[in-house]
Amino acid sequence: MEENKATNFLYEIIESDLKSGKVKEIRTRFPPEPNGYLHIGSAKAIYINYMAAKKYGGRFNLRYDDTNPSKEDDEFVQSIYEDLVWLIGEEPDAVCYGSDYFDKCYEYAVKLIKDGKAYVCNLSPEEMREYRGTLTEPGRESPYRNRSVEENLELFERMKNGEFPDGYCTLRAKIDMASPNMNMRDPAIYRILHKEHHRQGNKWCIYPLYDFAHPIQDAIEGITHSMCSIEFENHRPLYDWVIDNIGVEHKPHQYEFARLNVTNTVMSKRYLRQLVETGVVDGWDDPRMPTLRALRRRGYTPEAIFDFVERAGVAKTYSIVDYALLEHCIREELNRTALRRIAVLDPIKVIVENYPEGKTEYFEIANNPNDESAGKRKVAFTREIYIDSEDFSLNPPPKYFRLKPDGEVRLMGAYIIKYKDVVRNEDGSIREIICTADLESGCGNPVDGRKIKGTIHWVSASDCIEADVYVYDKLFNIENTNAIAENETYDDYLNKDSVKIYKNCKLEKALADAKPSEKFQFVRKGYFCKDTKRENTFNQIVELKDSKPF
Repeated sequence: MEENKATNFLYEIIESDLKSGKVKEIRTRFPPEPNGYLHIGSAKAIYINYMAAKKYGGRFNLRYDDTNPSKEDDEFVQSIYEDLVWLIGEEPDAVCYGSDYFDKCYEYAVKLIKDGKAYVCNLSPEEMREYRGTLTEPGRESPYRNRSVEENLELFERMKNGEFPDGYCTLRAKIDMASPNMNMRDPAIYRILHKEHHRQGNKWCIYPLYDFAHPIQDAIEGITHSMCSIEFENHRPLYDWVIDNIGVEHKPHQYEFARLNVTNTVMSKRYLRQLVETGVVDGWDDPRMPTLRALRRRGYTPEAIFDFVERAGVAKTYSIVDYALLEHCIREELNRTALRRIAVLDPIKVIVENYPEGKTEYFEIANNPNDESAGKRKVAFTREIYIDSEDFSLNPPPKYFRLKPDGEVRLMGAYIIKYKDVVRNEDGSIREIICTADLESGCGNPVDGRKIKGTIHWVSASDCIEADVYVYDKLFNIENTNAIAENETYDDYLNKDSVKIYKNCKLEKALADAKPSEKFQFVRKGYFCKDTKRENTFNQIVELKDSKPF
């Protein structure tokens, strides 16, 4: 991945800290919870933290926030690692697990108890919400808030030893029940959960909550700039409180940026998991999903994704970015790099009546008009060819410059043909189109100088392969999925036409050698890649033309 030349408010903070001597080496981290696959929103957090470390010669950690065993799975642990390495193009400087710091978290919790800054509380979750107060009214102190240090230490030890059932009590920080910041009203920092952990097994039955564990993890790893999304801004005072009260030498600081919101896209891992588990999509890597695994399978590249994030910008204010910008980024890249190939998605046979039976000749066609070094390839031409059904009409609309009665059209890179007749099936549908070719036109202009306005693509009927092609649309047909009404759900806006499957398409024979994930421009159709799961299948990456300027 090339070095990021852009700047933003976070880089300005880092540069100021380096210049003042506040920090000597930048250390950042990306802390995903392993309860789902990474998505396009995750790419922004990765971009910010990884690029900051790379730009300033620092270190970048992947740290799993695996403090909630009820939702976590080794499948997600592995997928996160693989997708992150694919995106940044190298391994992180370290792979860490929040669960490996459970002993230290417990040690710091005991310290808070001994310092009179934490207590075991037996309020139920419902009672705790009631005691917490509202945005306009202060909370009330728990009746268990003034337990002695000795009693709290004993109860916390018994919590750890598994003597109490789930939800029986929590360990809470003793801060300020009248604080205007609800997060500071004696938040729970430990809860009981009798569930096997994917990494720690059954060693623990109490688990630290994120707001307590995260600053400890940052401190242990020497993180200098803990950069996270804006919803954690109101949690920053609690982050600082933990750091200031547990007695660590290294004191990291938290900075927030706006999340990446993209049109026609849902970022909720809970809902994405629901789509997978209910079979609405065929897995986390279904090319319609916003996950990095799905984007990768569909044919998006790390360069295009990071280009998209950079163009979308890094700021603190909410915004929603048009999905078309992501499409523009991959289209711009593939226009330079993708080899051109011919694919007829909805084929109809054409008989070139005056072309000799059994003859095959070859026309040279550029592999990429934008890259001379890509060279040319030879494409076979025979008496029988296939064209796309949409390139022929017996009753054409005005300004229809494709094949039609009394009309001529150029076969891309080959002859000019003229319509003569059709052969129909018993049901009246067209089985074949009969044409004649101007055999003197070759791949040049007619010798008599007549103008041919239309050019269509084609493949030889005897020198092609068959494959299935999947063409995708947005998964949701609402632009801003954060704006749905209270009585509606994401399900109400699922696009039932989000995929169209073309069976037995006729493809240029050169595509027989396509490798999984290899990308091509199907001329006049768009950019496609060979699927990594389905045999003999190509996925549409993006349409050919931009509909919006960027």
